[in-house]
Amino acid sequence: QVQLVESGGGLVQAGDSLTLSCTASGLSFTMYAFGWFRHAPGKEREFVAAIGWNDNSFAADSVKGRFTCSRDNTKNKMYLQMNSLAPEDTAIYYCAAALSYPSEVTGHYRYWGQGTQVTVSS
Repeated sequence: QVQLVESGGGLVQAGDSLTLSCTASGLSFTMYAFGWFRHAPGKEREFVAAIGWNDNSFAADSVKGRFTCSRDNTKNKMYLQMNSLAPEDTAIYYCAAALSYPSEVTGHYRYWGQGTQVTVSS
């Protein structure tokens, strides 16, 4: 049974940094690409960042230069380093896994975590 568990969310102030973790189990971690998505109230779920098996990563324009996606294949973990957080980054953040290349498309990912709340106060 595949499980993705996000952690590291919380309440921070604008300008702060936060690192989210996604721990995967039940899959061959090195064969998967992973993505981060977020869902804010009243908005659709949107792509944040993604990383492939070979550490190639990319991010959405809205977070480029502030958010970085990384992975540790020895720990079956994937991370989202978030810097210079702003109130508009407030959302539930989800990690997702795909047995192929990384993508910004929601439907590309087969497995999803339950999400972790990030709240940024002004």
